[in-house]
Amino acid sequence: MKLTYCKKCVMPDTKPDLLLDAEGVCNACRSYEQRKEIDWDARARELPGVLEKYRRRDGSNWDCIVPVSGGKDSTYQVVRMLQLGLNPLCVTSTTCDQSDLGTRNIENLKRLGVDHVQMSPNPLVRAKLNRIGLEQVGDISWPEHVGIFTIPVRAAVQFNVPLIIWGENSQNEYGGPASAADNNVLNRRWLEEFGGLLGLRVSDLIGMDGIEARHLISYTYPSDAELARIGVTGLFLGYYLPWDGLANTLIAQANGFISSPTTVSGSMVNYENLDNHHTGIHDYFKFLKFGFGRATDLACLHVRRGRITRADAIDITRRLDGAYPHEYLGKPLAQILDPLGLTVAEFDKICDNFTNKMIFKKDKAGKLLRDRHGNLQKLNYDNA
Repeated sequence: MKLTYCKKCVMPDTKPDLLLDAEGVCNACRSYEQRKEIDWDARARELPGVLEKYRRRDGSNWDCIVPVSGGKDSTYQVVRMLQLGLNPLCVTSTTCDQSDLGTRNIENLKRLGVDHVQMSPNPLVRAKLNRIGLEQVGDISWPEHVGIFTIPVRAAVQFNVPLIIWGENSQNEYGGPASAADNNVLNRRWLEEFGGLLGLRVSDLIGMDGIEARHLISYTYPSDAELARIGVTGLFLGYYLPWDGLANTLIAQANGFISSPTTVSGSMVNYENLDNHHTGIHDYFKFLKFGFGRATDLACLHVRRGRITRADAIDITRRLDGAYPHEYLGKPLAQILDPLGLTVAEFDKICDNFTNKMIFKKDKAGKLLRDRHGNLQKLNYDNA
């Protein structure tokens, strides 16, 4: 089985929710083309009026909630809200295995001059969820990807702050159904369809490995009645302002954000996915299941913006995509797996269970071929 790639970028059609049109171009590239038709100046002028509806002029409460990881994009979101004169409450859902860089960048966010709360879910339960996510749906980051959407919404209800400022609409940036790509509001339906649940519902976890409903409060979306009582609304800032991770990084760095001293393993840049040691495993499983990893994601973004050519992207992804996660941000794989009660050998077996063996090279006996670093090779990196 050879992978079919978008003719403009290098994304394969195995990516969930990605479609190639009759000309062989993916919907993410088409979405980006449509940005040229958008009157961004008009949208930028519209944004202050939208925000003004939620401003607490008497200073009795925060104007909005900004979910923050300490990464480049959430730093950018906070900077923009402060520039627009809002008083945000920054809310962090603690990552599964927070890195030193992640901690430093969270502290930097606070120094921008904001109130900040951090919710750290029960680490013993979190480790169980990490293992369940890895074994059942091939995603060690399953609880984190749920929590980053549920915890800020729970905070909105708890603190009576209706407006939540999200960043990009990933369905627009990375490809997905047009109705979702055009959306500027994140709601329960968006979470359930695109928020990373992968078919594993929070309610499914009750009874697994001693997990009870009381252990899952952090991962449970508020009820419709609670949301309606507060009037919770989540807006994608990327609907109003052109979203560009590199530009966001430059603004974040100018406001104290710290990047990695080296290119991040499995990636092609040093300025993102710096807060969590689990991210390398998450991206590796995406490569095993679908034949693309974080280097592909980023290469496609830069091809669309004309920063690199498609030929450059093919070379980059062939060399950097899908690297076996021997370490991530300096932490060895064995140490990352230890809290989950997994050995590297057990991890490798789980990897094999989720590997799409149809898209990787094999020997005559059908065994997957790996190089001396343990990396798999795809059958093809372009349509040739």
